[in-house]
Amino acid sequence: MKLRSVIADYIAFRQSIGQTFRRRYLLFAFNRAVGAEIEIKDVDHASVLAFLGRPATCYWHDKHSSLMRFYQYAISRGHVRSSPLPKAVPKISPKFVPYIYSREDMRRLLEATSSYRKVHVLLEPHTFRAILLLLYGAGLRISEALSLRMGEVDLSKAVLLIRESKFYKSRLVPIGPHLQQAMRQFAEVRREAGHSAMPGAPFFIGRKGDKLAIHTVQHSFRQLREYAGICLLCQPPGLCLRNRSKRHTAAAKIVYLLGTYQSQLDPEILDDDAGTSAAGLRTIRTICHGGKHQ
Repeated sequence: MKLRSVIADYIAFRQSIGQTFRRRYLLFAFNRAVGAEIEIKDVDHASVLAFLGRPATCYWHDKHSSLMRFYQYAISRGHVRSSPLPKAVPKISPKFVPYIYSREDMRRLLEATSSYRKVHVLLEPHTFRAILLLLYGAGLRISEALSLRMGEVDLSKAVLLIRESKFYKSRLVPIGPHLQQAMRQFAEVRREAGHSAMPGAPFFIGRKGDKLAIHTVQHSFRQLREYAGICLLCQPPGLCLRNRSKRHTAAAKIVYLLGTYQSQLDPEILDDDAGTSAAGLRTIRTICHGGKHQ
């Protein structure tokens, strides 16, 4: 059977169980590297090593992980008898450190949004501040916040519509009155700047009115954190989420802002109305870097 056909079947299988499977591009690249029309049984160890490249890098591990799961699928379906992947997998050091942002940390970050850069080319201070407040107060994923459209933000009812997020599901997210007021102020600044108010227009936009990319916000947050003097590696370790009571775990928010750090927000440091209620809070799975989010 052709390698490309098995890859197509594998992608369809992953999507059928509710996974977006954003790493499929690695399998397409693998198919191109070993030969577009090659039979899966003809892919040898040397071809795989050539595709994987230099070991002990994050990209090597991303490719190896994707191929390992693909060949597990292929073996289970009887397309091949064994995997041509190397048996020994080099270890790399972890790239993120768990950290809980305190109320003081967030105050310093929010205050620094207007001064951490001399020139704001893409991400304007008022937009950056609104994004941070929404992530902090509503517990959204960064991808969900940046994907919001004008028609999905109902500030009169204080409700956000998150469309087709994890497992292609949509949900309504309530926000508290303080966060509602902050979003209204941002929306007013956005309107005065002359940006589109059409239902399909992005809610969070760059200076020129285009949709913000995740890496733009991630890069800006790194700079903001350094400017505010919040060094995650120098801070004492935060409280571990799994060591807290079930009551706190149910209300905990986990927000991923950086490609290399996992940022945890303790529900006790939120304003009373920031998450509207304990029922409105939810545990958000961390979006890990390198495409590990689904």
